Amino acid sequence: MTNYSTQPIDFLLTRRSCPFLTLKEPVPSRQELQTILTAAARCPDHGKLEPWRFIVLEKLAMPRLATILHERGETLGKAPSLLAKACEVFTVANLIVTVVSKPNKEAKIPLIEQTLSAGAVCLSLLNAALAAGWGANWLTGFGAHDEEFRKKALGLSPDEYVAGFIHIGTSTSIPPDRPRPDVEAITTWVNE
Repeated sequence: MTNYSTQPIDFLLTRRSCPFLTLKEPVPSRQELQTILTAAARCPDHGKLEPWRFIVLEKLAMPRLATILHERGETLGKAPSLLAKACEVFTVANLIVTVVSKPNKEAKIPLIEQTLSAGAVCLSLLNAALAAGWGANWLTGFGAHDEEFRKKALGLSPDEYVAGFIHIGTSTSIPPDRPRPDVEAITTWVNE
């Protein structure tokens, strides 16, 4: 057995996302965030394609994003209650790191592997922020899946999409735990 610290596994066994409404200022400085982003970028990436990138959304950008999302939601006929909740993701945020998936269709690496790499970056970013002592949450919402919103609000090309909006800040409460999967029920062992 390799001699290693139990701290990382203890962290992973107890990690919890923080509800985005509980994330307040202060937020990481640019230098602190650079470290978190560097840790996130050390994720599985078959072919070393880097089929993802980051857009850091700071507090002053949030009202513009909420306005664009509201206008887009009205155009799409979203229910007012759903629209208000969707816009709140931006109106209360102080810092969001948008993980943009940018698959390379010309590469020999299957697109699904590139998509999974973008998901791995999201989880790595979430865990890096939590491990650094910040509160964090991974969200999407209808704007993440709407090409017009992505283009107008974030400047994404038609081939790019949002893998996640990672909210980061100071948690104002202890995040609640939730029921976790029964690992025995979802695991099959094959030994022949």
